[in-house]
Amino acid sequence: MWQKAIFFLLIIFILSPWGSPVYALALGLAMALTIGNPFPSLTGKPAKYLLQISVAMLGFGIDLSSVYRAGKDGIGFILFVVLGALTLGYVMGKALKVSPRVRTLVSSGTAICGGSAIAAIGPAIKAENDEMTVSLGTIFILNAIALFIFPIIGHSLELSPQQFGLWAAVAIQDTSSVVGAATAYGGDSLAIATTVKLARTLFIIPLAIALAFYHREEGSKSKVTLPWFIFFFLGAAAVRTYGSSMIYPSLLDSFVNLAKAGLAVTLFLIGLSLSLATLRSVGWRPFALGTILWLIVASAALFGVLRFL
Repeated sequence: MWQKAIFFLLIIFILSPWGSPVYALALGLAMALTIGNPFPSLTGKPAKYLLQISVAMLGFGIDLSSVYRAGKDGIGFILFVVLGALTLGYVMGKALKVSPRVRTLVSSGTAICGGSAIAAIGPAIKAENDEMTVSLGTIFILNAIALFIFPIIGHSLELSPQQFGLWAAVAIQDTSSVVGAATAYGGDSLAIATTVKLARTLFIIPLAIALAFYHREEGSKSKVTLPWFIFFFLGAAAVRTYGSSMIYPSLLDSFVNLAKAGLAVTLFLIGLSLSLATLRSVGWRPFALGTILWLIVASAALFGVLRFL
């Protein structure tokens, strides 16, 4: 009973003016690794759906012209990250003797959008549950680290909000951690990070279809999960762009505030989903692959941001 009381007290703190994305994830991690998760059922599909709904609702605060500019400015970085990560992941995964499916999942998660990419591509390549768990655990740990250290690095290098938003969008895997880091950084970084990240997420579709075709068996149909929330995000942005004259802007701003609150709760639930069993299940080879791949991608993307923006 007292664990549940602590859970709700932490939710209240996270949603208060003193809360932040970093605190949300840190408190979730701390609770998971000390007293445990009193609501394990919330850290599965409910957290996933809350994340997707919250990201979609962020569109109510973004003009489509901003989406176009961010996507245009970031497309070169996106292509570099996706193709570079997939290629490097294949080569390094073979060198580290990581199993082919885990190698594909970790590389795809790093290249595109972390857990969402793994969830979409896993069924396409007929990955087993333990392979999915190992890959998701690897990406999760790296995303937790990124959420803490990226704003610190950005401030130390005096990156502009635009530079940081672009760097976070192409170098951090999961959408939740991208949004959390950009929110913590402040300024216009959230709008840039969200739009570029969602443009990057679109690469799930061709990659999942290609892998499903490559791994399909005679007479079978591989399941491909499409990132529906991207299209809702664009629809919400269209409402902001073309419907603000008919809808009170304050109402749209309220939706954006709800979205940010939903993202904070999502990060807390994501932190709660980590367990010692998950840490032990990852193993050093997949984690080494994910870490090396992520460090190379993040460093190259940071160099590009500093050099060309």
